[in-house]
Amino acid sequence: MSVAIALWVAVGSALGGVARYWCSGIIANLVGETFPWGTLIVNVAGSFLIGLIATVSGTDGRFIISAEARQFLMVGILGGFTTFSAFANESVNAVRAGAAAVGALNVASSVILCLVAAWAGRSLSSLILR
Repeated sequence: MSVAIALWVAVGSALGGVARYWCSGIIANLVGETFPWGTLIVNVAGSFLIGLIATVSGTDGRFIISAEARQFLMVGILGGFTTFSAFANESVNAVRAGAAAVGALNVASSVILCLVAAWAGRSLSSLILR
């Protein structure tokens, strides 16, 4: 791994983290915090975008970008934007607070929706590449 790529990933991670903080906060203000909607929406959106970018910028993609740019976007920005650790912590907190159904719903919806979003991103990019 080159130092230059590592620095680009670090910059992307900072940008993605700030975007996650901003988006999650806005969503929490809009719909409340009885369910971790902000983290769920951010993770689903990030999963969609990573599926889209991975396909359109891959070796068979229409938009060939450098390895550095892919690392900046996918590992840096989207890695910083999505957050498995917050998802896990919020799910555990719900269970510990006696809201096991909320915790289970968060786990199930996050896994299913993020997988569907990644698939949708790849599918959309396949249409773009036709």
